[in-house]
Formats: sequence, C-alpha cells, structure tokens
Amino acid sequence: MMRFALLALLIVSLAGCATAPRASQATVPIATVSVTGTPGMPNLTTYHTVKSGETLWRISKMYGVDIGSLAQANSLSNSTLKVGQRLVIPSPSARVREPVCYAAVKESFAWPVRGTVISRFGTTIDKARNKGIDIRAAEGSDVRASRAGKVVFCDDKLKGFGKTVILDHGDDFQTVYAYNSRIVVTPGTVVAQNDVIAKAGATGRAKQPSVHFEIRKDGEPQNPFFYLPSKQ
Repeated sequence: MMRFALLALLIVSLAGCATAPRASQATVPIATVSVTGTPGMPNLTTYHTVKSGETLWRISKMYGVDIGSLAQANSLSNSTLKVGQRLVIPSPSARVREPVCYAAVKESFAWPVRGTVISRFGTTIDKARNKGIDIRAAEGSDVRASRAGKVVFCDDKLKGFGKTVILDHGDDFQTVYAYNSRIVVTPGTVVAQNDVIAKAGATGRAKQPSVHFEIRKDGEPQNPFFYLPSKQ
C-alpha cells in the first residue's frame, strides 16, 4: 500500500509540474583513507580518493554518511565525480587510521543513454525547477534501465513529459524516463540493468531528441549526478 501511494504521488508530481526486484550486490573495493594531524594533537579528518566507477552515493554508503552532507562538505552540485578526486568525509564515524574493506552495497545506477547533458538538476525549464536531468540523444536511440527493477508505470501522453516510463527498484528508489518516441516495455515487466525500455525522442516539452531522467527516493527527487558514474 505504501509503495502504491508513493507511486501515485510521483505520477501526480510529474503530471502537475513543468519538470518532471532488488538489485544484485556488488563488491566494494577497499577505500583509500588519509588521516592528517600533528604529533600529540591529531586532526582526524578523513579523506577518500575517488576510484573508477565510484559515485557519491556509493561512497556515502561506504562510510555510512548522509549523501547530502557529503556533497555539501565537498561543494559538489551538478557534475559527476572524477577519478583521483579527493573527498572530505564529514562523519566522525568514518575516522579510521587504516584502509577498510567495506560491506557490499546495492547495484549502482548507470546512465540511461549516451549523450550530452543539456539541462541539469535544479535549473529552470519553462519557469519550473528541473527535477532531473535532460540528456541529448539521437532520435530512436536505446533508452536503458539505470538499475534492475520493475516497470510500474507507462504513459504515452503524460503532460509535459510525453511517453514516460517509471521503474521501481525495490529499495525506496524509483527512476523516471521521459520524452521517449516509443516505449518497449509494459507495466509489470521486470528488467535488468541496461535492458532497453524505450527509444529516445522529442515528445512532451522536449525541443529536440533527448531523454528526461530522474532518480527519486521515497518519491523525492535526487540529484542524478550524485548517483551516476563519471563518463570518463
């Protein structure tokens, strides 16, 4: 019942504004941690050096810190992490002196389509805040599931969004894919990460072929850049 209510809220929020099975586990590599300080008076500041494929979400899970606090501590907003980037870990619970092998976390998110981001999270589109990102894509190119999940919503004419698909990932996360030219799945379909679910297009308010992509947790929009890996 709670999941149905969240889905209904998500659909209403999409239609009403101008922007719109549990995944497999993966082994997390050992994190590199640096501790700085002076003799007798250590400064227990913890740092993490970003490795290939890591995301802010994955790193927040490694250290058990809030993703928003981690982003704020490192002045991060609308870009993905870069390999070799050094992050400050804000939580005292992450203060360790030796490399730590962290427990596995759930499957990471993947980019739904190849292309350039043309509208970022929080920017204004048609006088309303963008609750996701818009990615330029060739007409008819494959739109793929960002994570494994279940198709819980498909609509050909959702106001402002056009042909839209919503996936539920079974762990309070949902992803939204809009502006499509064609939907190739139906409600109830279970998909694996990177399965094709739609074809890119220019429906809804899109002015050129593109994909509108959102990540939501408990129905609340998240900054996709915190969850997506670098394109490097």
